[in-house]
Amino acid sequence: MDGFKTVGRLGIGLGAVAIAAAIGWVLFVEIPNGTAELLGVVLAVVVAIGGLRIGGAFGRSVFPGYNAAEVAIEGPITRDGGGAVPSPGSAGADDVVELIERADDDDNADALVLKLNTPGGAVVPSDDIRLAAKAFDGPTVAYATDVCASGGYWIASGCDELWAREGSIVGSIGVRGSRVTATELLEKVGLKYEQLTAGEYKEAGAPFNDLSDEEREYLQGIVDDYYDQFVETVAEERGTDADALRETEAKVFLGEEATERGLVDALGTREDVETRLEERLGSDVEIKELEPSIGITARLRGGAEGVAYAFGAGIAARFGDPGGEFDVRF
Repeated sequence: MDGFKTVGRLGIGLGAVAIAAAIGWVLFVEIPNGTAELLGVVLAVVVAIGGLRIGGAFGRSVFPGYNAAEVAIEGPITRDGGGAVPSPGSAGADDVVELIERADDDDNADALVLKLNTPGGAVVPSDDIRLAAKAFDGPTVAYATDVCASGGYWIASGCDELWAREGSIVGSIGVRGSRVTATELLEKVGLKYEQLTAGEYKEAGAPFNDLSDEEREYLQGIVDDYYDQFVETVAEERGTDADALRETEAKVFLGEEATERGLVDALGTREDVETRLEERLGSDVEIKELEPSIGITARLRGGAEGVAYAFGAGIAARFGDPGGEFDVRF
C-alpha cells in the first residue's frame, strides 16, 4: 500500500510536469520565432518547475504519506493555555481537543500518538483531553518524554498504551487544593475585608478569612472526592487495582519503576513507539504532527509571555489561582 502511494504521487507529479512543459513549449517556443525562442525555452522551464510543485502538492493530497497523527500536550494544562503565569508555547486544552478531533475526522490518520510532557493542571480541561483521546477511532498511544504526572497521567489513562523513557517522571496520582491567606497582611496595612453572602459555605476558601474547622473539612471533602474519581477512573481505564494506585501516595517514579508498578506499559524511544504502531496497523507508519493555528496576535503575545514566564515563574508559580480563591488541580 505504501509503495502504491509513492508510485501514485510520483505519477501525478510527472504528469503535471509533462503537461506544464507541453503548454510552455507551445506558448513560448513553437509559436514565437527568432529571438523570442531563447526566452521561450527559459519560460518553458519555469512553467515546468511550477507544474512540478503544483502536481506534487496535488499528489500529496490524493496520496498522503502519513497514516498516524501526533498531538502534543506540553506544560501546565489549562483551558486556554493561559493563566497567571503561562508556560510559553503551551496549547490550551480546547486547542488540543480540537486537534484530536481533527485527527479523528481525517481518514488518513489510522492511529493517534499523544506526546506528553506535562506536570498536570486543571481538572476538567485534563478530562476533556482524556475523553477526546478515548473517543478516537483507532489505536491510541501516549508517549511520555520528560514528565507525565497528575493530569498528564489522567490523560494517558484514556489511551490504549502508555510508553515512557527510563528517565521519564511518571505518576503523581493525587489531587491538590490550595489557597492564599492574606488576613495578617490586611491587619498590618489597616484594611478590613467584609463580604455579604448567602449560604454558609459561600466564602469557604476566600483568601481574606481564616478557615474554620468546618470549612476546612468541607474543602478537604471536595479534594477527597476528586481523588476518588482520579483513582477509580485510572484503575478502570488501565485495568489496574485501585488499592495499588492509592498505595503510591501520589509519588512520582522514574520510567523503570513506573513500568514495574504497572503505571507504564513499556519503555522505549520514539522509534520504538513507531514500531509498536506498525505492529498495530500492520503497515509502515509515517506520523504527521498536528499543531494549532496561531495568528500573529497570539504569536506576539506568546513572545511577551515567554519573557514574563522567565522573569516571574519562580515566585508566581507558587500561587495556583490569580484570584486567590481555593484552587483544585490534578
